[in-house]
Amino acid sequence: MFGVRLSWKDLPEPVHVFVAEALGSPVVSARSQPAGFSPGSADRVVTGTGRRAFVKAVSTAQNPDTPALHRREAVVLTDLADVAAVPHLLAVHDDGEWVALVVEDVEGRHPRLPWTRDDLVRTLDTLSDLATVRAPASWPALEQELEGEFSCWRRIADDPPPGLDPWVAGRLRELDDLARRTLPRLAGEAVTHTDLRADNLLVDAHGGVRVVDWPWASRGAPWFDAASLLVNVRWSGELDVRPHLSRLAELGAGETDVVGVLAGLGGFLLDASRRPTKAGLPTLRAFQASQAEATVRLLRELQG
Repeated sequence: MFGVRLSWKDLPEPVHVFVAEALGSPVVSARSQPAGFSPGSADRVVTGTGRRAFVKAVSTAQNPDTPALHRREAVVLTDLADVAAVPHLLAVHDDGEWVALVVEDVEGRHPRLPWTRDDLVRTLDTLSDLATVRAPASWPALEQELEGEFSCWRRIADDPPPGLDPWVAGRLRELDDLARRTLPRLAGEAVTHTDLRADNLLVDAHGGVRVVDWPWASRGAPWFDAASLLVNVRWSGELDVRPHLSRLAELGAGETDVVGVLAGLGGFLLDASRRPTKAGLPTLRAFQASQAEATVRLLRELQG
């Protein structure tokens, strides 16, 4: 389940010209990448000289908020220019309406869905390395960024959605308390991506993992990304995540921390899934609903 994208041919001529100048030759082929939810373009391009790059572009016409996310990602990629797991930013176009990022083209595949043990181990290896990178002090603090998201169970309790899972309905106060108590534990100085899913990861030919799509990066606990990734693992299939919890413990996460993150994300996803559809993102709410269901299943497994 992915979003609805623009293609390279849909972009205006000034963006085409900028990319050609940035890469030293006009683009002769472009292959759209379907993964993700941005309403803008996401293309692997090749120029007449054979140079390759990844180009993503969007304007306010597709969604009023997405250009700001591209601008934010450009800052993050610049800050992480020396981090091996992060693709290099090559150029940025911003004319006030259209924002385009030209990024290193990473040869690789997304982790297989359903997630496999090998892909999860590879990804946790990369996240362990990223957890040692200190985020710039200018980045937003994760515990502040997620304050609203980790407070959604109260709204659900005040206005329960139809067909609310009985297991959830009987634990609304407990889930709210768990999420809120976990929020201060998200504080830290590590680089956190905060939006990890298979479509934001690429496994290269050597088995290494690169992390892409960085507009939500924050400064926080070194274990948060690994804990939040478990939602995507459970959403995609039935791989048992419990043997991998020791990796999160190595990063400093206690069992209550992991369950607390799942509680916070579960409340946010469930509440967000019933909001009005956002411009340019027609499939987002259904995806959030399916992720919320997966998060509840994982909570039940870990809490018994």
